[in-house]
Amino acid sequence: MRVAVIDGQGGGMGKHIVEQLRKRMPDLEILALGTNALATGAMLKAGATEGASGEAAICYNAHRVDIIAGSLAIATVHGLLGEITPGIAGAISSSPALKLLIPIQRSNTVITGITRMPLPHHVEQLVDEVAARAKE
Repeated sequence: MRVAVIDGQGGGMGKHIVEQLRKRMPDLEILALGTNALATGAMLKAGATEGASGEAAICYNAHRVDIIAGSLAIATVHGLLGEITPGIAGAISSSPALKLLIPIQRSNTVITGITRMPLPHHVEQLVDEVAARAKE
C-alpha cells in the first residue's frame, strides 16, 4: 500500500500525520507531497519514504497511490492560503485513491455533523483508518 500525505505552508499537519503513520506502520510506503519544499522537507524529516514538491508532483502522483491523506483544504481550490491550485484540487478530487481528509475549518467552509476535536484526535482516526485498510 502506498499513502500520499499532502500538505503545504510549513508542513506541520503533514509532519504529524507522517510521524503517526510511521510509528504505527514502520514498513508503510509514505509519499510526502508538499506544495512547497518546506512542507515536503518537514514530512521527509518525520519519516516519509520519499517526497516531491509542487503542483506537477502532486498532480502526477495523485493517481499513483492507494490513499491520499491531508486536510480538507487540499481538495479545495485556493485552500492552504492559496497554495492549492485548481490543478491540484482537480487531481486530488479525481484520483481513484481513497481520500482521508481532516476537517480543518480555517476557511468559510463548515462541514456539519462533524465533531470538533483537537488535531491529534483527527490524526489518530486517520491513522486508524489507514491501518484498517492495510490489513484488508
